[in-house]
Amino acid sequence: MKPLFTHGPVPGYRMLLCSILAFALMFADHRFDWVESARAQFSTAVAPIQWAVSLPSKGLSWVSMAVMRQNDLIDENQHLRGQLLMLSQRVQRMASLAAENDRLRQLLKATPRGNIPYITAELMMLDNDPFIQQMIIDRGQREGVYVGQPVVDASGLAGQVISVSRYTSRVLLVTDASHAVPVQINRNGLRFIVQGNGGSDGLEVLHVPNNADIQEGDLLITSGLAHRFPEGYPVAQVTQVERDPGGPFANVEARPMAQIDRSRQFLLLFTRDAFEAEPELDSNAVMGALKAVGVTAGTESEEGVHAQ
Repeated sequence: MKPLFTHGPVPGYRMLLCSILAFALMFADHRFDWVESARAQFSTAVAPIQWAVSLPSKGLSWVSMAVMRQNDLIDENQHLRGQLLMLSQRVQRMASLAAENDRLRQLLKATPRGNIPYITAELMMLDNDPFIQQMIIDRGQREGVYVGQPVVDASGLAGQVISVSRYTSRVLLVTDASHAVPVQINRNGLRFIVQGNGGSDGLEVLHVPNNADIQEGDLLITSGLAHRFPEGYPVAQVTQVERDPGGPFANVEARPMAQIDRSRQFLLLFTRDAFEAEPELDSNAVMGALKAVGVTAGTESEEGVHAQ
């Protein structure tokens, strides 16, 4: 393959032309709205390529399951039976806790929390850029996905949708340096802001006073402020608190609760605030689209997630 940039006058002009073109595209992306729709169209066009790239990993998983020995299957079955028994016991206990919570809310005359509709999604591609923490999932406009939609996995908040095409969506992860989440400490209710540090497993708690009651091991959950993320979902766990006697703020680090580097299945939450802010996106239309494409959908109680 002939290199694009080599020594000589002509390659120098090529370099200048490419630089001008790059600055022009960045300027257009910053000033004009049509660039976003063009990006969505290009994402739709390359969706078959993304699916094709994800096929080898799915094929390897299928082959590994097909050649698994019978003894391994028996051991795994016994292990899963033990887990099922343990989880059944937890479900029974959670049912009693939910009933008790409902009775306490009635005593306090508090407004009961509604159920949050959701759809399932699967990871298609994860960006390897160390400065960008993003991923692509296999749900898009066809399923009613919208920009700003919260994305969670089995352990906690994973991020939010920032770009949508017809068949796929791009998700900004909580560990990205440009992502911030309003949170509160589950132990005492103190509210802060958690921001990603650009790594795969690091978060920073911003502007924490030295005298604030925050400790290592504290669970940080979504506070529900800013009407973007519903209240009560696990976000991070405090891993380090360094108080600076000479400064006003402490250095607090945390790790995300979501298994970002391991999870392949996610939930996209259709929050009630999104329905009110975008009249064209109502729950009946979403559920109709889901039935039309055969997507698995359901509702998940916020109390259930918080109890986990």
